[in-house]
Amino acid sequence: MLNLFRGAKANRELEALVERIASNVANNYKDAAQDYLRQFESRFEQLQAEGRLNERQRARYGALLSDFKGKMKEFSHKDQKPYWT
Repeated sequence: MLNLFRGAKANRELEALVERIASNVANNYKDAAQDYLRQFESRFEQLQAEGRLNERQRARYGALLSDFKGKMKEFSHKDQKPYWT
């Protein structure tokens, strides 16, 4: 019975980070989105190393991580070119 809920807390934590990333991207909060992406990647790797994610969760969050990384590669204010130059 305990095995059934093994990844529930980890899942909620990662889902909250995913929601924050998506929300900040949608609102064009570039620095906050990058910060939450770093937190998500760090926590995902930590949970994966501890063995607290099952195969399905690893695949899902791994795909989300690579998707976010690809979309946010140059998503920051410092990379933004000023319109007057």
